[in-house]
Amino acid sequence: MSTWAVPGYTESRELGSGASGRVALAVHEETGLPVAVKYLSESLRTRPGFVLEFRAEARLLGGLRSQHVAGLYEYVEGPEGAAIVMELVDGVCLRALLAKDAPLTPEAALVLLKGSLLGLADAHRLGVVHRDYKPENVLVRPDGTSKLVDFGIAATDGTTAGIAGTPSYMAPEQWTGAPASPAADVYAATATFFECLTGHKPFTGENLAELALQHVDGAIPADEVPEPVRSLVHRGLAKSPEQRPAHAEDFVAELEATAGGAYGPDWEERGRGRLAALVALSLLLLPSAPAVPRRATDTARTILGRTPDWFRAWRPSGRALLVSAAALVAALLLTYGIDRHAPDFGTPRRAAQALATTSAQPTGGSGPTATADPDSPTPSASSSTSASPTPSGSEGVATTQPPASASATATASVTVAPPTAPVTTTAEPTTTPPSPTVGVSVKSVAFSGFRQTGTATGAASVTVTTDGTGPVTITVSWFTGEVKGEAGAQDGAAETYQRSGSTKYTLALDHTFAGAGCYWGVQARTQPVSADGGAWQQLLTRRCTLR
Repeated sequence: MSTWAVPGYTESRELGSGASGRVALAVHEETGLPVAVKYLSESLRTRPGFVLEFRAEARLLGGLRSQHVAGLYEYVEGPEGAAIVMELVDGVCLRALLAKDAPLTPEAALVLLKGSLLGLADAHRLGVVHRDYKPENVLVRPDGTSKLVDFGIAATDGTTAGIAGTPSYMAPEQWTGAPASPAADVYAATATFFECLTGHKPFTGENLAELALQHVDGAIPADEVPEPVRSLVHRGLAKSPEQRPAHAEDFVAELEATAGGAYGPDWEERGRGRLAALVALSLLLLPSAPAVPRRATDTARTILGRTPDWFRAWRPSGRALLVSAAALVAALLLTYGIDRHAPDFGTPRRAAQALATTSAQPTGGSGPTATADPDSPTPSASSSTSASPTPSGSEGVATTQPPASASATATASVTVAPPTAPVTTTAEPTTTPPSPTVGVSVKSVAFSGFRQTGTATGAASVTVTTDGTGPVTITVSWFTGEVKGEAGAQDGAAETYQRSGSTKYTLALDHTFAGAGCYWGVQARTQPVSADGGAWQQLLTRRCTLR
């Protein structure tokens, strides 16, 4: 087991661990700020696809500024490990509250649902779908408010991201691998709302096949919740995503109207007060609190038993056979962490972050509860776009110059302003970098992962390697054209990035193209001029076909 720890932090204790890694309580040595550090497990760190998605989670959190989502301070990656340094939320996991105090009062459940929907809404505005909303990923604070955590398997709205999630909260379309959509998050939030009101999940199949059938075709058990909120449960658990609110923000308005009409104008104040009391009691009893038991169907890493007893518990019809087949595929994918498409955060401009080596200087934060569930579904491995060693390349794939070899001792890190800071389109480190070394030379510039992420959007990563820690300017330009191997017309203004303090910088980039050319290109140049003259990459868009 790896004992690597993020440099500059002192760990005090482990908050949790699971197949995907562990979460530790730590203190930033220079500022004394307590933080939660989420480490990628050693077994997954050696598989490039999982590392890419761990970075993607960090980029997403860096661009997502919300009082309802736990914020990112820093992403650190080196030869010995990878970690996300997060805001430490002073509070209690919703799962722990439900284990002792379910069912909750309607007002308390409504407050939790509203806070979660507001956090999801902030993500949805960036074009990001959480895909794993559940009680384990909601932290309730001492004032009765809540924060959403763990975007480890999030995906861009509209992308086919494979079968992933936690079965008890997966929307019907998630069982078949349909494109990710905010409506699936609404479904999961409503399933959790139902559990808060009743003390049990809306569907409790004994195996994955039965559970899948219930989510896809079972009657919505709305009559088990108080009558005033049944309409919310019916709307949020609708079988078709078209029948649910399209985005979390849309559902908030319905929730407020329903709650105000049924429980009076002070419903929210009463609900927060009740939650605050439960959190205070839980924190008082936390040292002696037993671990919350888990059932096989509560986690996405479900292991199928060897005994084939499905048909003793469930007799399939023709439709059910199709659903059970999907459930079997889901079980295999969820068990072994297979997912053919990586989360893609190229579309939202605010989510673009630079992964550069800096010293960590997080500011802000609070108390002693981890901001991530280490037992959440394992990030899915993804395939990288194949690259050709020539600028022209072959049709339909990105082409690039050979990438420079990585330094064996390089450590990549991104430092992002605390969650309360204003959002900027390019997130610069919040700290003063180390004093630069004069006379730096740029050894190489290389692109990787240039891909189309939407009808008019693309994303890429560029890595700049230097022989010193002095300042370097990186200028990125985008192009559209009709001729393979030629840049065409520049699309929009060039983007300039200033970096210093390291010998290797990796920038995650995205762009919305205004031009109508069949070919998209991206170019990076540096000052000082790099030894290879910069980098260029081009791809053929999906909207054009070869003649």
